Amino acid sequence: MELPLHVLIISSLIKILIVVHVLLIGVMAMILAERKVSGWIQDRHGPNRVGPWGILQPIADGIKFFLKEDLIPDHVDKPIYVLAPAILLVPALIICAVVPFGSSITVAGYEIPLQIADINIGILYVLAITSLGVYGVVLGAWASNNKYSLLGGLRSSAQMISYELTLGLAIIGVLMLSGSLSLREIAIAQGANIWNWNFLIHLPAFLAFTTAAFAETNRLPFDLAEAEQELVAGYHTEYSSMKFAMYFMAEYMNMIVGSAVAVTLFLGGWHLFGLENLGGPFWSGVISIAIFSAKTALFLFVFIWVRWTLPRFRYDQLMNLGWKFLLPVALTSIVVTAIVWIGTQSKLLVGVCNVVAASVVVAIVASTLAMRREPEQIERQEPSFMKGSSSGRT
Repeated sequence: MELPLHVLIISSLIKILIVVHVLLIGVMAMILAERKVSGWIQDRHGPNRVGPWGILQPIADGIKFFLKEDLIPDHVDKPIYVLAPAILLVPALIICAVVPFGSSITVAGYEIPLQIADINIGILYVLAITSLGVYGVVLGAWASNNKYSLLGGLRSSAQMISYELTLGLAIIGVLMLSGSLSLREIAIAQGANIWNWNFLIHLPAFLAFTTAAFAETNRLPFDLAEAEQELVAGYHTEYSSMKFAMYFMAEYMNMIVGSAVAVTLFLGGWHLFGLENLGGPFWSGVISIAIFSAKTALFLFVFIWVRWTLPRFRYDQLMNLGWKFLLPVALTSIVVTAIVWIGTQSKLLVGVCNVVAASVVVAIVASTLAMRREPEQIERQEPSFMKGSSSGRT
């Protein structure tokens, strides 16, 4: 049954306010979690001075950015320079419009879906808006009129465009099995049975999607756009105060949104062994939100864990991984899923064949690259003092 117009408007406004505030609070929580988890991984204390257990550290950081002097260099293209951070921040906010963060909740007799807008091409909307994020980085780099900023922006554009192909292709198999482009329908198709979750059926595609999501957010080991050792912070070198902070807010927002999309596509959405159906119409909706939030938090933990575990790739390694490994794996997943699913209608067989085919492709690519690589010949020359001593002995 369709909701009355006034109920639809009021519920949509409430959901928009909740989602925006949750994202902003989530950014603060991620800043604290990043420091706490990194401290735990490196066996040291994280923030522990501002507030109990350091939980007020993100607020102190925000106050620091607000109070810093907002410097705008004379040589920049001012309109684009000012607009660029917002261009990077806005896509992360509007992608949330189509992400279902729960099943539905019943209030005053009305069943309200826990999603701002359920459009039948939701995944296309996500991919289209995601591709706009690169403009914030490139325009900020170009408007800065700085060679290091420009180099960082060019690196970022090449990186993000390359990995967007893998990001889009990795979900084709998911769309085949769910038969819909709606994120809500994709989540519902996975159901409460964990064996229907797409990360098991499309494991290689899930790993490729996750790797591409790291590259899209410019996180280590894919932060070649920044690369402080080479580029003096890269595309945001000339930014200060809140404009500088907006770039990092966008990074954390993209992490949250990317994790939410990954949970919806591959990890069953709000489903978890039927727990989302416990309680009445109201509490089942609350439980579904809690399940979805817990899965998203787990994915965000992986983001932080990988950052503080793996070193940065070289740029050639970055491109080789995207074009020569992830892209063939994503394409193979599409072909195998189509053939096996049409022929057998067995999700188990699709999952097994995907793993086998991806392993074969990776092995072929790795062996081909190893055969083409020429061994480096290093000439070992003896120091002059050793030559002299040798001739003296003879």
